[in-house]
Amino acid sequence: MRIVIAGLIGGIVIFLWGAFAHMALPIGELSMRGPTSEAPVMAALKTSLPQEPGIYVLPWFDMSHHDPASKAAYRERALANPYAFIVYQPTGRDGMNMGGELIVQWFAGTLAALVVALGMIWCTPRRSRRTWLAVGFGVFTWLSISVPYWNWYRFPVAFTLGSLVEQVVGWLIAGAVMSWWLGRTELRARLPS
Repeated sequence: MRIVIAGLIGGIVIFLWGAFAHMALPIGELSMRGPTSEAPVMAALKTSLPQEPGIYVLPWFDMSHHDPASKAAYRERALANPYAFIVYQPTGRDGMNMGGELIVQWFAGTLAALVVALGMIWCTPRRSRRTWLAVGFGVFTWLSISVPYWNWYRFPVAFTLGSLVEQVVGWLIAGAVMSWWLGRTELRARLPS
């Protein structure tokens, strides 16, 4: 039960840190910008992309065409045009109505904190090491997800580094609180009744 409570506490802490990082600090939105003229871009998306959800990369290279002429044409387009990585949903949604997303975010953070709590219990009884283990999970997450997105999909450096700060600070705080909780309950279990 103490692992579940540690996971719940960690989930709450990581959720609150994420909210603070995105709403009070610019960490979550580093390098995110709106177009200078939104209406023509939206019109072009509606007429130029298939009307199905997906990730669209421009310029596009169809991997089924490996002939030299197709590769050369792609290279020419790639060098002469801007690059775009578009996460596209053809139907709109109210971005201010985040109830469902907030629940999913809290649940995902809590599941992650449960994994961290299990690692803390299995690996070491020392609080400081448990906290650094949580930070290690945050760095692992960043190296596994954000760095490949920067490397392959050209996510901006500022966005990628902001993600590192968000993960490290968040898991440092959550790890310290979870480690305190686990150490507190372990100490209580060892005390004579």
